[in-house]
Amino acid sequence: MFRAILLAVSSLALAIPGQSAVTIVGSGNIAVTADPSGSYSVTVPDLAWSFRGSVGVPLDNLQTGSGADALGGYGEISFDFQTGAARHASIRSYREHPDVLFTVSHPSSGAANTFAFPNFTQYPGNFEHLTFSGTFAPPSFWAFASDSPWIFFDPSGKSFILSPAANFMTASTTWGPNGELSSGISPDILTLPRGFEHRTLLVVEQGVNRAFDTWGNALTALGGKTRPANDADVSLSHIGYWTDNRATYYYHTADSMSYEQTLHAVKGDFDRVGIPLGYLQLDSWFYPKGSSAAWNNNGAGIYRYEAAAPPFLAGLAQFQQDLGVPLITHARWIDSSSPYRTLYRMSGNVVTDPAYWETVAGYLANSGVATFEQDWLNDKAQTDFNLTDGEAFLDNMAASMGRRNLTMQYCMASARQFLQSSKYSNLTTIRTSSDHLQRDRWTDFLYASRLASALGAWPFTDNLMSTEISQLLLATLSAGPVGVADPIGSLHEGNLLHAVRRDGVIVKPDLPLTPTDASYANMAHSANTPQIAFAWSDFGALRTNYVFAFTQGTNTKTEFSPKNLGMNEMVYVYDYFAGTGQLVDPSDVIQKQISGDALFLILAPVGPSGIAIVGDTGQFVTMGKKRVAGYTDHGAARVQVTFAPGETAREITGYSPVAPIVRAVEGSIGPVTYDDTSHLFRVPLTAGTGSSASIWIVASPRRVRPLRKR
Repeated sequence: MFRAILLAVSSLALAIPGQSAVTIVGSGNIAVTADPSGSYSVTVPDLAWSFRGSVGVPLDNLQTGSGADALGGYGEISFDFQTGAARHASIRSYREHPDVLFTVSHPSSGAANTFAFPNFTQYPGNFEHLTFSGTFAPPSFWAFASDSPWIFFDPSGKSFILSPAANFMTASTTWGPNGELSSGISPDILTLPRGFEHRTLLVVEQGVNRAFDTWGNALTALGGKTRPANDADVSLSHIGYWTDNRATYYYHTADSMSYEQTLHAVKGDFDRVGIPLGYLQLDSWFYPKGSSAAWNNNGAGIYRYEAAAPPFLAGLAQFQQDLGVPLITHARWIDSSSPYRTLYRMSGNVVTDPAYWETVAGYLANSGVATFEQDWLNDKAQTDFNLTDGEAFLDNMAASMGRRNLTMQYCMASARQFLQSSKYSNLTTIRTSSDHLQRDRWTDFLYASRLASALGAWPFTDNLMSTEISQLLLATLSAGPVGVADPIGSLHEGNLLHAVRRDGVIVKPDLPLTPTDASYANMAHSANTPQIAFAWSDFGALRTNYVFAFTQGTNTKTEFSPKNLGMNEMVYVYDYFAGTGQLVDPSDVIQKQISGDALFLILAPVGPSGIAIVGDTGQFVTMGKKRVAGYTDHGAARVQVTFAPGETAREITGYSPVAPIVRAVEGSIGPVTYDDTSHLFRVPLTAGTGSSASIWIVASPRRVRPLRKR
């Protein structure tokens, strides 16, 4: 249908008289032009694209200018016009980024919400598309969700994204009656108040993932969000235990135990296997719900947001002090019987009143809570639909939590809340999968995670069992939280120690696992090809890629090139579960059969020394910076390894064309082994006095070039 619309409107481009038009030029020679007749255009010469539209009436006060905002320096065209009401608009083209920002404001009161800006009548055609639709924002390559960013791409990866840049809770991207591509406010909002302003962002890029990154960085910059590091809070840095839906102890205790006893036994289980528990999540069972104010009323909303007694007879703060680990606490909607409905200002089924959020945040901070989880966001935990309440609900929540240094997680969010998260520095994580990670949810998880990571939030898989090694691997590669939910006595120590160090710190990639550009095109065409995604650990010019591939149909052969992952030197491809590897040229097409749940490969770059460091294969993320703190190669490879308390020995694996010479710079090494067939070497390490070890490796006293593949 999209192609048909494009063909139908391709002839609607409006001529822009060059003599009276004004033009500004931004990054990549992107030119924005406006004409006194009311027409405007964006031309992208590097991609041979143009976007054209018109406000439909002549312009007044047509001016050009320049300035700088949170995105950087820009040129700007501004103008006034009258369409049912007086309106003012501007278009900015940025000097350092391929971003174009459209703004329209309403200086008069009571303006009818009948105007969209931009409203493109001509735009690049014959593109595939992606939007995110519904709870947990799963991807759709066929529908056009109005509350989502709209991502368009062609087979070569040329991409553009159109999305709101403000008013996310009421913004709408739509098709006009004649195929116009329009951005504005939902038609359910009938009028706009005096001074109301709306912004829309257009991003153009060569590459789908590049477009996501450019677009997301622009939104977080405009929203003032400081993008959190991948260890920004305890949920991101350490292994945790979850009691939410489909976890072992969701509205359920261990036999002959109270809830408090059960949770103390959970922590004791981590102590038993020698991996400290980083935090404990308390789900909706922990507070009273419904008119009976009962903790176990699973179908009702919040009666009071405080620990119910039972289960917590001495209160939440005392429980947390006795347990000795931080808490994450869950929240639903407000029940119809709750006293909060008369005590605080509400909208829909949630509280918008800042006083409520100050009370809740204070209670949580005094009770040893590290993170507040707001659930049911695309269901019962919503405001009335208007211009102010959705913003007030989430703004006041974030502000109060931020003042107490509490971070936040969104759950059951739609694309609207994902976009809204670009405003909040303390919104660190978003659930991007439905309850309890399962194999059939991997695809949705990957693409929703791409949306989250673009907007500065780390994706969360939800709970899993430590015995589910494929789910544990995917959670670790997500670079988000790793939260388990095993029965007491069932923790799998060996599996967990592939995801975390002995001290419970997660060893993760720098960024979340992301679909390759080719995977977007395959999804759009419903191709019977495996899904391929990648993440990395970056040490300057030496970037190690982690490739995760799984089947989506009958085709079990995965194909990709290291060059398409940004690798331009020789690469050693290590099959993690097979323990084998091969040297390949970066332009080669790697072909591998997928057996079992997934294929997991480590792509280690060959450095100037001729050596490729695969890393610590005792971890899934072999070169994760919580394990490998440093890696350089200036003719000799230098690797620094961090040891956790309780760890006495680790092992570094790598490729060398000949048996290498290895010396300990810090700590000590054991006997180095070398396989003449695979060219893999292994170096046992023991930490020095500073809980780290550092080794120096050369292929021989002379520099030896890597063997070429046969």
